[in-house]
Amino acid sequence: MIPRKPVPCWYKRLLYGLALSAGLMPVSIAGDFQWDVPQGFPRPFVPADNPMSAAKVQLGRYLFYDKRISVNGTESCASCHRQELAFTDGRAHAEGATGALHPRSSMSLVNVAYEAYFTWANPALASLEEQALVPMLGGDPVELGLKGREQEFLATLRSDPVYQGLFPSAFPNEANPYSLGNVTKAIAAFERSIVSMRSPYDRYRWGGDPSAISDAAKRGEIIFSSSERGGCFRCHGGWNFNSGVRFEGSEPPRSGRFAGFFNTAVTTYAAPNRGLFEYTHKPEDIGRFRVPSLRNIAVTGPYMHDGSLATLEAVIDHYAAGGRMHDPNKSDLIRPLNLREADKRDLIEFLKSLTDEEMLHDPRWSDPRGETRPGYRSTGSPRR
Repeated sequence: MIPRKPVPCWYKRLLYGLALSAGLMPVSIAGDFQWDVPQGFPRPFVPADNPMSAAKVQLGRYLFYDKRISVNGTESCASCHRQELAFTDGRAHAEGATGALHPRSSMSLVNVAYEAYFTWANPALASLEEQALVPMLGGDPVELGLKGREQEFLATLRSDPVYQGLFPSAFPNEANPYSLGNVTKAIAAFERSIVSMRSPYDRYRWGGDPSAISDAAKRGEIIFSSSERGGCFRCHGGWNFNSGVRFEGSEPPRSGRFAGFFNTAVTTYAAPNRGLFEYTHKPEDIGRFRVPSLRNIAVTGPYMHDGSLATLEAVIDHYAAGGRMHDPNKSDLIRPLNLREADKRDLIEFLKSLTDEEMLHDPRWSDPRGETRPGYRSTGSPRR
């Protein structure tokens, strides 16, 4: 056998540089936490009072999958945010630990670090840390039902051998790191770590691989981006396919200007599902809901805030018809589209190309305990 010659260091550096410029390698950031963010994409916004660390993300990962956070030990954050469904739950209406149904569907947590708003219709929630308290402590409806037993839950964490190592590592400068504030900080850090930019479309558009998506998907992208044909980009614009992103160094959303909320005439809007109106109490805001990202949209059905459209085909038909309802608040962007059946199929192929299959199974975001008891999949995501 002829011995192989060692690869020269300059050649290794050349290959690394080419991969980095093509967006195929993560950017290394100072500190012990490394974002999996391709070259050219902005870093997520992180609040100054909750900096990222590998230990904090790991603690948040354990807490995210811990069912003891619910009133009866049956639900965790992961119950409504399943990794294999891009951290949604596949339901039209989220279901809490006591069986109460939420009026809306669970939103995806993928790329949530880039979001300016964190719920369907409440722009007052300004951070993931603050948002995490809603399912924990909210009572209308009950989601996790933690309110009133916070100290009991913290005592449980304090006595757990795993958490006895994780909490001091995540918050090393605190004499008593076991607090509800630190629980929310750790969960928020874990959620911010869920970054998805490895779809076939990413490889095609940013990675320079013309074979990464089909010809049908390429035709669908043209329709999606055309003002005359689809106009989808007007609401689902930019690299994250939503109505705007917040990132490191960007300005926070302006108070009172809720540009990312639209009425799409998908249903009649009755309490408590009146959208932005529930916050502003302005009649013109009835039916205005936040625009979600279209990344991984093929696995996050049913669709819309109320889960009333079961398939992507139904969603395309809805928009092609200019909405299902006559509503005075309907956005001017919602208008009938002259789409052939072939155009609709191409649009759907484009939307499917936004699925990051690696993210759906990435072990960094799975249940760290590797649950195997009944009711759990091998990935640790609860079976619903």
